[in-house]
Amino acid sequence: MESDEEDEMSKRTEYQNVTEVSGPLMVVEGVSDVAYDEIAKIKLPSGEERLGQVLEAETDRAVLQVFAGTSGLDTDETSVQFTGEVMKFGVSRELLGRVFNGIGEPIDGSPDIIPEERRNINGDPINPSAREYPREFIQTGVSTIDGMLTLVRGQKLPIFSASGLPHNSLAAQIARQSKVLGEEEEFAVVFCAMGITAEEANFFRRDFERTGALERSVLFLNLANDPAIERIIIPRMALTAAEYLAFEEDMQVLVILTDMTNYCEALREIAAAREEVPGRRGYPGYMYTDLSTIYERAGRILDREGSITMIPILTMPDDDITHPIPDLTGYITEGQLVFSRELHRKGIKPPITPGESLSRLMEEGIGEERTREDHADVSNQLYAAYAEGLDLRDLVAVVGEEALSDRDQLYLDFSEEFEERFINQGEEENRTIDETLDLAWNLLTEIPKKDLKRIDKKLIDEYYPE
Repeated sequence: MESDEEDEMSKRTEYQNVTEVSGPLMVVEGVSDVAYDEIAKIKLPSGEERLGQVLEAETDRAVLQVFAGTSGLDTDETSVQFTGEVMKFGVSRELLGRVFNGIGEPIDGSPDIIPEERRNINGDPINPSAREYPREFIQTGVSTIDGMLTLVRGQKLPIFSASGLPHNSLAAQIARQSKVLGEEEEFAVVFCAMGITAEEANFFRRDFERTGALERSVLFLNLANDPAIERIIIPRMALTAAEYLAFEEDMQVLVILTDMTNYCEALREIAAAREEVPGRRGYPGYMYTDLSTIYERAGRILDREGSITMIPILTMPDDDITHPIPDLTGYITEGQLVFSRELHRKGIKPPITPGESLSRLMEEGIGEERTREDHADVSNQLYAAYAEGLDLRDLVAVVGEEALSDRDQLYLDFSEEFEERFINQGEEENRTIDETLDLAWNLLTEIPKKDLKRIDKKLIDEYYPE
């Protein structure tokens, strides 16, 4: 098979008329029969070979993005050969336990995998009528998520973080602890990091190896000093691996993408190199469409046992939730987990603020036979009590704590206890959903029993701690 491909490549024209190099892009003139997204092999004068992808294909001209960057390219002595194929990634069950770089090469010291097949990294579109509605609860072991912002199998639930906040720690914790309750099906994690530092990459690798999570995971790592263009293809490679594991191997796959802000910055860099008309804040006008081609690859498909659940992580520039990246992400996904810098300053980890966060599919994934019959009511009561406590904090800032009534003081104290005992959780602490709900009931004993108006009386009789 490989010899056939080599024979086919040897018959293809080798072009030596590179006319322009700009950033990660190069222009080749005098070409023919070149298609959009086609992969090219670029040979440098030194004999080094790099891969490129066609961004624009005209009658006799092609614009390529070079994955390893254009440094060292000599327009007079560089040759280009088009392969006639799009970017593909080899998939098999052997992907589990492996670590790859931004162009799909193993970087863990082990040999290349023997693929069952090679798949187009852009994936195949899913017919909307073939999608199955996400309903099954995924336990992350993190109380704020499981109890109040429940993750459902097949959901897209992003984390909106900011510079300096511990989103990487939460990502690693979720990767370690996540599982589908009451199911014997295999659970896998596909972890994709874009534009991270070497220190962050080492943290993830050590954490996955230390906890044994690597055995059920596939890691894709693109470092900050790697070519930005690789950030465009690495999430698509990760999702190609996830689709194979989910829909061919019938596994429940959790995909974690961090940091989508770096991905969007790479999109902007390439758009600028192509001299495209910029959209909001300089990002390309097609960024919404581009992000949707990534996010919409998550979900469940009728008559398939496997599923893809996605947690994209992004850092909001200047802590601005209205910035185009979180704004467009919010339109495509089904909720968001928002990090609070105020909670972080108080030492609360993970600093997820329930008031600004949302899981739109939560109601479908909780309740009797999924989590527990009291889950929805307890969650609603926690929201109400915490919100009242936060309002009272604002009042105290104006009139002082001495002006509060006894009832007001109880709710103010509840908000502090809720943050310290419910939201705050150790990075190695893995709480079951029963432990999370029992903890919620213990916290609710801090406020008058007659104020539990959002919980059904029969549930209070059954679960209220005496």
